[in-house]
Amino acid sequence: MSNPATADAQPRDDISDIEPVAGNARLEDDVIIAEEERPASYFIWRMANEVIDEEKQRPNPRNLWNEMWFENEICCLFADSNVGKSILAVQIGAEVAASIPAEEKVLYFDFELTSKQFQRRYTNEETGSSHRFPRNFVRVEFDPNVEFYDNVIAIIAEIENVAKNTNGRYLIIDNISWITAKSESGDVAATLMQELVKLKKRGNYSILVLAHTPKRNMNTPLTQNSLGGSKKLGNFMDAMMAIGHSKRGKGERYVIQLKVRSTEQQYGPDNVMNFRIEKDDNFLHFVHTGFSAEVDNLEEPDEIDLEKEESRNQIAALRAQGKSVREIVAMGYKQWDVQQVSKRLKQPSKSNGTSNF
Repeated sequence: MSNPATADAQPRDDISDIEPVAGNARLEDDVIIAEEERPASYFIWRMANEVIDEEKQRPNPRNLWNEMWFENEICCLFADSNVGKSILAVQIGAEVAASIPAEEKVLYFDFELTSKQFQRRYTNEETGSSHRFPRNFVRVEFDPNVEFYDNVIAIIAEIENVAKNTNGRYLIIDNISWITAKSESGDVAATLMQELVKLKKRGNYSILVLAHTPKRNMNTPLTQNSLGGSKKLGNFMDAMMAIGHSKRGKGERYVIQLKVRSTEQQYGPDNVMNFRIEKDDNFLHFVHTGFSAEVDNLEEPDEIDLEKEESRNQIAALRAQGKSVREIVAMGYKQWDVQQVSKRLKQPSKSNGTSNF
């Protein structure tokens, strides 16, 4: 049975005689605008073999630093405060600048140091001599006289503007923890990474971003989960590396490779790179001293750490027996510990053999 409301309706090929709605533009104008703004498609599709054949004609991404950061990738370098990530990032940027054509630029977006602090790091206080960086290594900072929108998308847009105006091809952002801390939104990390991925693809940029780790025990191995903030940060990264304190002595550090897509992992837990921070005349930098296992750089657990580890193992055993959080807390265990152990038990186990706790 036909619908009375539509039985007499006739198909219409145009909308030219539709009257405008009060308070709005004519309907045909709205349709035209919508069609102009709408992209032809959100996706590009090609046969898999075509992708391979076309990409074979393009050069492979160039190794930028020790096969941990490659061209056209977003790499994350993270560490605890005062470990030296800015020192290493500046060093990496200078090395990349020295290896590329002079007309291309490495842009170091410094959200951490003042200009004076940066100058003192690379000046011999006694002689007054200063380190000379490659001319295409450019330091960028916020103009204190200009108001800016406290917004991730706006900041990334300004980063892109500087890159376009200077022919910057390699971008180092120190650091994204500063950007994400400027927003109360729980989705800010995902928004930041989505914008960085789009930026990378739009301009074929190579991006190194710095981030913090929360405070951690010096006897705990570094993993992707050590990255501060949302895990969404790490999920979008092409590569990740981290700096850790080494028990070998003052100024001793190690760098571990935690995520890689362009090559095999070479500097994992069994083969980290060892460094020592030195200031030779006017250049504060990391000096490579060799390789070792990560465990050889970690502090030995003290009695308190051992007690915590035993308690967590007992909680894990009780949870495996089917005991609830409330039941375990009633047995004398701290509720926070029980909740944390329960949360970690739900995570997939790590392949490097380290404990989830």
